[in-house]
This record gives sequence, structure tokens and C-alpha cells, in this order.
Amino acid sequence: MTVPGIISDFDGDEDEGRSECGGSDAVSSTVQERRIIVANQLPLQAQRDPESKKWCFEWDKDALVLQLKDGFSPDVEVVYVGCLKAEIDPSEQDEVAQFLLEKYRCVPTFLPVEIQNKFYHGFCKQHLWPLFHYMLPISPNHGARFDRALWQAYVSANKIFADKVMEVINPDEDYVWVHDYHLMVLPTFLRKRFNRVKLGFFLHSPFPSSEIYRTLPVREEILRALLNSDLIGFQTFDYARHFLSCCSRMLGLDYESKRGYIGLEYYGRTVSIKILPVGIHMGQLETVLSLSETAKKVQKLKEQFEGKTVIIGVDDMDMFKGISLKFLAMGQLLEQHPQLRGRVVLVQIANPARSRGKDVQEVQAETHLIANLINEKYGKEGYEPIVFINGPVSTLEKAAFYAISECCVVNAVRDGMNLVPYKYTVCRQGSPLLGKVLGIDGSNTSRKSIIVVSEFIGCSPSLSGAIRVNPWNIDAVSDAMNLAITMPEPEKQLRHEKHYKYVSSHDVAYWVRSFDQDLERACREHFLRRCWGIGFGLSFRVVALGPNFRKLSVEHIVSAYKRTNSRLILLDYDGTVMPQASVDKTPSNEVISVLNSLSSDPKNVVFIVSGRGKDSLSKWFSPCEKLGISAEHGYFTRWSRDSPWESCLLPTDFNWKNIAEPVMELYTETTDGSSIEHKESALVWHHQEADPDFGSCQAKELLDHLENVLANEPVVVKRGQHIVEVKPQGINKGMVVENLISTMSSRGKPPDFILCIGDDRSDEDMFESIARSISNPSLLSRAEVFACTVGQKPSMAKYYLDDTVEVIKLLQGIATASVLQPKSAYLQVSFEGSL
Repeated sequence: MTVPGIISDFDGDEDEGRSECGGSDAVSSTVQERRIIVANQLPLQAQRDPESKKWCFEWDKDALVLQLKDGFSPDVEVVYVGCLKAEIDPSEQDEVAQFLLEKYRCVPTFLPVEIQNKFYHGFCKQHLWPLFHYMLPISPNHGARFDRALWQAYVSANKIFADKVMEVINPDEDYVWVHDYHLMVLPTFLRKRFNRVKLGFFLHSPFPSSEIYRTLPVREEILRALLNSDLIGFQTFDYARHFLSCCSRMLGLDYESKRGYIGLEYYGRTVSIKILPVGIHMGQLETVLSLSETAKKVQKLKEQFEGKTVIIGVDDMDMFKGISLKFLAMGQLLEQHPQLRGRVVLVQIANPARSRGKDVQEVQAETHLIANLINEKYGKEGYEPIVFINGPVSTLEKAAFYAISECCVVNAVRDGMNLVPYKYTVCRQGSPLLGKVLGIDGSNTSRKSIIVVSEFIGCSPSLSGAIRVNPWNIDAVSDAMNLAITMPEPEKQLRHEKHYKYVSSHDVAYWVRSFDQDLERACREHFLRRCWGIGFGLSFRVVALGPNFRKLSVEHIVSAYKRTNSRLILLDYDGTVMPQASVDKTPSNEVISVLNSLSSDPKNVVFIVSGRGKDSLSKWFSPCEKLGISAEHGYFTRWSRDSPWESCLLPTDFNWKNIAEPVMELYTETTDGSSIEHKESALVWHHQEADPDFGSCQAKELLDHLENVLANEPVVVKRGQHIVEVKPQGINKGMVVENLISTMSSRGKPPDFILCIGDDRSDEDMFESIARSISNPSLLSRAEVFACTVGQKPSMAKYYLDDTVEVIKLLQGIATASVLQPKSAYLQVSFEGSL
């Protein structure tokens, strides 16, 4: 656990740690703007020279993490951390690491073979990858069951990655960008080492719905690890929505949107959510299209498929790409439209599988079987309906196939972000050289393309001109293929133009710039907050608070308590003195005891300010003779158990209830787990027991509905923690505080000590009222004020306590001081049941 401090003053052990493991001096001796890109694999190709037996390396120009470098300005240094695609002997690792750092600014992560197999081929490919693509291990023959040994290897591998990042990071200056599901717990290791690390994470795969994700035994560990990032990026809104839903249902975290940015409050830190699909590297692809070798390949393919309409498909060989479904749709097309036999060809390029196992072998066997059956049934001499090409196929060859294809079909049943449609669009736009080969004039109006895309992949929302299909519906895919072939030329041109405009403007550089700008914005307040770490293992998180927002200690408040003579203390009950989750809301003996102890001091007056009804409060606090209560947010008030209830002097017309109650009843009937609380002055709709998402949605709708129907009534409609409340105008806890201070002052005993503790929005009215009173010299000129919220969150209070346990300990501390040295105090306890 690190010591809280000012953000600019890093703890000495951090500086010491950096120098011991090389620090930033290993990479740069001068302070330079830098981005550390962490991915499972480095963007390098490695091979051993057959003669010298030495390792040779070159950039893998198709690697996305290399292409994103173009999105940074030239003066930004980019350092890569990741594994090599080759196995390096331990005796050679130091030499290779030094060479790669100096030559390529790459830091290789050498994982032991056993950990590598369990981490990548085990947990990543057998658990995370299938689960994130909506495949559950229903039976041993249908996916792999959770194996804790593989999870431990995953954590160990992430720890090794973190160690490598620590060797080169300058946490004061560098930004770290972590990529994809292989490294989802890495943010925790980095945040634990450097509390204020500037850290972004981007998930390239889908994020499943909460119903799927919640089956993962380590679901909370991964969520909390991701929340140690400053910015989390997703390809689509659906993926982000699923993640936010998981955070809400499993961690109880709510998000809010401010000026277009989505943020999650997590222990005082705001974790930003970014939604932006990845783009392609336009420059690299356009360079390939301008090569004479590409033109020659296009000419050769044009002659090979002369007189035929080519449909292209390029997919990895795995169970989620829907290749066999595509083949079945092709067979259906030829069955239903005999005139297309001999005229339409589906060219399917299959990239090598990224994983190994029985599932890959089964997919390969199935796709080959279906392709052969269709070719046998509909093929003839000189005509093969499905041309199945097993990779690897070079970028140049793929570009040539794209260029001659009238239609591209991407039929994945689930995919994070598939860039094939983007590449196809750019290749169909072509180049002047390809235009000559294909007989296309130089005008953009002659360019055309058509895309059939699965609605279950990340790029689908951005391709507004594509024909979207359900890949499981063979008939629909077949009809889409036919529509693409027979579509009028002008419409193909319009669709192509729309796609090309988007793809060319939203390339990989645009994606990088946008993410980087948002990461800088998300980290902007790092130097304005005090941070310290709490929790063990993967439950570690950082608490970040404003410089003037600090924890309230017993010692600090007791010293002020003893110095003063007329004290006012305000407390909330539900969520403050009583845990919010408690079913039985009756105060415990411990609570009654401490309140009696404080109120028994002859110079103390103890008050409860609550949103609850006066009957419940009278019953619960009947053992407290000298305890004052202000019920229903101050509509009813009494100064002690035996004094009469007084009501505020506001109009007592409650006819508005006849309008509000039927509306609430409607929402109660349609929202399982909701209920209505009837008060003398208010009506409250509760949805704490309802489904979190549906209850929140219904509460928003109810709020709008009530505001409309009650627009001309003297009431206010407010939404609180799991509630929607209607109450008379002018009734709030702040008004109670003002009345108490005014009454005390009129009696010649203005408070010189105020303690106010609350946990939600209604208590902010008390904090605000106290702040106003402090600014009035005639009321509180020298008062010691302690406004305190429960939980670390944005508040008008300047102090906080973590939970109800700490609140009770604080009250017991000052109660003890009161017994030892009686002083004057007003104690106001707010019983927070509604707002």
C-alpha cells in the first residue's frame, strides 16, 4: 500500500525501482514525448540466417501495431513491448533483446515455453477467445472448461509483460497503450507499480453481453483490471454497452455521458470509454496498388476469370468466420438461379489458423467437404464454382483478387473488427495503373463495388451502403449475393463512393490520433489529484481524490470537538449509519447507544433528518429520548421524543397525489421488483430490487412522465439512488439545516462546530446549505465545519469516510470525548431512505 501524496511528488521507491531496472535511460537519455505500445506480438518477422546461424529481423508491415505509428507525430518516439513470433534460446535472449531495443525500439517479452502454451494456446484461445465470440463450453466436446492453471499462466504472462514495460517506462511522461484480450490484467500490474501511469487499453475483439460474460469464473478480476486503465476503447457501441452493463450488474458501477464522452466513476478516478473502429493503412495499400507486379497479377487474374463474375472472400480459418455457411449460400445461389452456373465464381482465400486444436481441424474438414460437394454438383470442365485457396497469400495477391471482384462477402458469425471490406473498397478504387489494366477510365464515377457483410461483425455499422445479412440464414445470404450481382451499375457506384469516402477518411492514422487525444484528455487531471493504492492482487485499485478532499479522522475531529461549546452534527442513516444493503432498516443497538450517548449531553441536541415517514422514524428511535427528528426531508420536525410534530408552513394541498399515484402504479405493474412508498407529504417509487438496467431505464421514463403531468403542480420530481420521488416544492434537507442554524442563533447559541455526514444527492443539499451559512459572517463566523460524504465520489463535502463502519467508529470517538469532557453540541442525523 503506497502513501498518499501530491501527484507531482513520486514516492522514492518508484524512482529507485526505475533506476534498478534500467529506467528510461535504456531507451532515451533525454526527455522525449513517447508512446509505449504493448501487444501480444511484436510487429517483427524473425528468421535464422542459414549461413551465419544468427537471428535476422525485419518489420512486419501488415501488423496493425506497426501501422499505428503513422498516427503519431514524427517527434514522438514509439517503443514496442511484446513477444517474438520465433522461439529464442535463453542463451541468446539478452543479445537479441539489446539488438532489438537499439535497432527497432522493441522490447521482447520472452515467456517460458510452458507459460506461453498455457497463456496463449490455453487461456486465450480456449477460454477468452471462444467466450468473447459467444461460445460457451456447454460440454467437454463443445469448448474447453475453465482451468485455473491456465488462468494462473495468463496472470503470470501479464506480469512478465508488466516487468518489461517497467524496464523502459518513464511514468512522469510516457503514455502506455495496451492492445487486446491477451493482456486484460496488465493494467492492474502497471497501476500498482505506478499509481499515476497514463494508460489506455483497446479491445480488438468483441465484448460479449453480460449474460455470456458473467459465466467466466474470473469475471470480476478482469473487469477490475480493465478499470485500472484511464481509457478503454471498443470497436462498436454494442461492445462498449456490454462492458458497461457488466460493470453495472457485477460491480454496481454506473456510467454517465458528459458532452459526448462516456465515463465510469471508479474510486475517484474517471475511466473514459472510447468507441471507434480501427481503420486500414491507406498509404501502404495504395503503394501496393501502384506496383507493376500488382498490375501484372491483375491482368493474369482477369484473363483467368474472363467472362465470369467474381465474388471474393478472405477469412482466417476458424470456427467463427462462417466460411462453410458462405459456401452453402453459394450452392443455394446456383441451385435457385441456374443461369448463373458457369458465370459466377466464389474465390475464397483462407488465411492460416492462428490457433491449433481439434476445432480448427473440424472447420478445415467441413469447409473442404462442402466446397468439393458444390464443385462436383455445379462444376464442369473449365468451371469451378468455388476456388478455395489455402494461405498464406501475400498482400499483393489479395489486392489483385480484390481488384477484379464485383462483390465481397464477409460472412462471419461473430468478429471483432474485420478490415477485409475496407481493403476491398480501396482496391476497387484502384490506381491509374490498374485502371488501364481493367479498362476503367480515370473518373471516380466508373468505380464500383458491393459488399455483403454479416451484421455480427464490428465493421458492419460503419458500412452503411453494404447489404447486411444474418450469416445463419443461408437463404438470406444467397439472396444478398444475387442482389449484389444483379444490382444496377449506378447504385453500385453510389455505394462504392459512400464506402470509399468513409474508409479513406477513417484510416488507421485517424484512429490513432483520436484515441491518443482522448487518452491525453483522460489523463489530464492526474496532476490535480492525490492517489494511493488499496486492495490485494487483482483487486488492487487506485483511489484518486482532489487536493482538498481528504479522509476524516477521529483524532482530527475530536480535537476540534473539545475546543468548541455549541456543536451541530448532521448524519445520514441509510448508507451512512446503516448499510444500504440491509433488509431490516431498524437501527442496531450500537447505533441507538451512540446516539443516546451524544444526545444525553445536556448541551447537545441530536437530530435525524430523513426522507422517510415520521411514523417509521418515531418507532425506530423511540429509545432515544432527546433525539430530534426531521422526517420527509423536513416536512415534519420534532425536537425530542416527547415534543409534538411541527409541519412546515407550506401549502398543504396534496391533490397532485391523485395524478402522480396512477402513473407510478403503471410503472410498478410493468417493472418487476419495484414498489411505491406512500408518505404524508410525498410519493416515492423504488426500483432497487428490479433489474439494474431495466429499473434505471424505467426510472428515467417515469421521471419524464411525472414532470409532464405535474408541470402545473407545486411539486418537484427528483431522481435519487434507486428511487423517483415527488414532493412539495421547497422541501429539502438544506432547508432543515438553515432552520436549525437559525433557531440555534436566535436562542443565543450559534453553532461553533458542525459535523455533517451523508451519502447521496439529498445530503448534498445539506452540504450546500452549510457552505452558504459559512459564507454569512453573521451566522457562522468561527465555526469548525466538517462536511463529510460516505464513499469516495464527487461531492460538495471536503471530507469522506469509506463506509458505515467508519461512520460508527467516528461517532463513538466523539461520543467518548463528550462523556469525558461534556461540551455543547447539536447532533443532526439524517435518516436517508428516499433521497
